[in-house]
Amino acid sequence: MTQPLISLRHLSKFFPVDTDLFGRTTSLLKAVDDLSLDIFPGETFGLVGESGCGKTTVGKMLVNLHAPTAGEIWYGGRDLVKLPGKERRAYCRDIQLIFQDPYSSLDPRMTVGDIIAEPIRVNNLLPRREIDDRVAYLLNCVGLSANFRNRYAHQFSGGQRQRVGIARALAMEPKLIVCDEPVSALDVSIQAQVLNLLSELSDEFGLTYLFIAHGLSVVRHVSDRVGVMYLGRLVEVAPKRELYTNPLHPYTKALLSAIPVTNPRYRKERILLEGDVSSPIDPPPGCRFAGRCYAKSGCLGCACDTRTPELVEVLPRHFVACYLVADERDEARSTGPG
Repeated sequence: MTQPLISLRHLSKFFPVDTDLFGRTTSLLKAVDDLSLDIFPGETFGLVGESGCGKTTVGKMLVNLHAPTAGEIWYGGRDLVKLPGKERRAYCRDIQLIFQDPYSSLDPRMTVGDIIAEPIRVNNLLPRREIDDRVAYLLNCVGLSANFRNRYAHQFSGGQRQRVGIARALAMEPKLIVCDEPVSALDVSIQAQVLNLLSELSDEFGLTYLFIAHGLSVVRHVSDRVGVMYLGRLVEVAPKRELYTNPLHPYTKALLSAIPVTNPRYRKERILLEGDVSSPIDPPPGCRFAGRCYAKSGCLGCACDTRTPELVEVLPRHFVACYLVADERDEARSTGPG
């Protein structure tokens, strides 16, 4: 069995919100709460969910922009969370980030060539005389002319700026790239070009992606497996085809029902969620989706309101955190042919 490239174990990130007169923290925002996940070499893992669910925080913990409050990040046989700062930075060279905003993530005072060359110089990856050739090569890899190296970020379109950001990520020769909504700020026509480019680079350089996005429609075209997050926790993980054809968690079903259809004659049944998203500062006990879950309307005194469901494998490689789904599967097994 293939070993994971990176494993997250019970990862959590809490941000202090309020303090008392003595400076002691009195309330915490639980952005990510007890998340476990494996990402395998060469795959693209799509991570989706509503704004504020914690998916970007997961990516930032992977690239060492946020220190986890608790949990483990296993890479190369070592827990990156426990490594001293210098050692962890060395490991983090293998994990790079493509930012959501292709303009604010680029220094307007630096030329494109300097932006791409900076991580190479800082980490002493190449002799100085070879850096210029490496920059030209990376620009060509992302579909830009090497003659653009002396231009500044404001001289490029949004799609071109994102290509520069991709080239900068490639400069470190990473194993894993965290794509934090890399196409959400681009026109639809440009989105397809950038997604195709990421796919081509994955094949050429043997890359692994964590692809973070809001909508399941974009993730469908690039991912091998998909994880759905809700309020800091994973609620469903499955291979792409399995998730889109056989969604099991009520929240995943609601997200899929919201995807627009291109055929105006086809009427799609929408699942409208009622109620408000619970606060991550004071999440409710039990399942965090229980207050909006349409599937538990006929369930009286069920465990959803009191116990937090664990992510369990209900079908091969299909994991769901839902007591109702687990109960249905157990009942189906007990009443099956025997």
